[in-house]
Amino acid sequence: MADEPLVCSQQEIPLPNVAREYLTELLARNRSKAHQVIRNALQDGLSIRDLYLTILQPVQQEVGRLWLINRVSVAEEHFCTAATQSLMLELYPQIISSKRAGLTLVAACVGPELHEIGMRMVADFFEMDGWDTFYLGAAISDSQIMSAIEERKPDLVALSATMSYHIATVQELIGIIKGSCPDTAPRIMVGGVPFNTVPNLWRSVGADLWATNAEQAVQVARESLQPATV
Repeated sequence: MADEPLVCSQQEIPLPNVAREYLTELLARNRSKAHQVIRNALQDGLSIRDLYLTILQPVQQEVGRLWLINRVSVAEEHFCTAATQSLMLELYPQIISSKRAGLTLVAACVGPELHEIGMRMVADFFEMDGWDTFYLGAAISDSQIMSAIEERKPDLVALSATMSYHIATVQELIGIIKGSCPDTAPRIMVGGVPFNTVPNLWRSVGADLWATNAEQAVQVARESLQPATV
């Protein structure tokens, strides 16, 4: 890490006040203070959904941007991500919904993909919507994903790729899933930076659905599955 932490001003990093305060504490390597910023916001009435959408997600995107332009190191990026992941783990008991949707999700980051926080947020949003979610994590093998699909028989499989060179892996895995059970294959949704950047890339890899963020993912999935759940 650099000797001096990066200071982020409103002019340089245009984030909402709480998000910028959270990012400032992370970049100053103050994990406990960063977490307290979030706890204070929740006590003031911020919902978990809005926390994810207006603070955690844009802050992680900004950390990624700062890393790409060489303003923060890999170690600093990992520190910020780990701090946010530990916060999400702390809040997890609060996201479990008492209502049940009668729907099941299996979610994973494909192949050697290690950028998992976005997919974890997606899985949490489905959990808040009442789905039974099985988040498999990052660097998970195709065989493990297939085992989970065979065991859980999900209504939806969500796959994430952050780096463009993992797109071929996504396409291969979708082919495996659809080829293994052509008549009963679950709907497959993809997401991640490459799919948000290249129009219709999700169609090219054989996916059924695509979403840009966690909230949209739940909405798109609900709309897609509605005829089968009426």
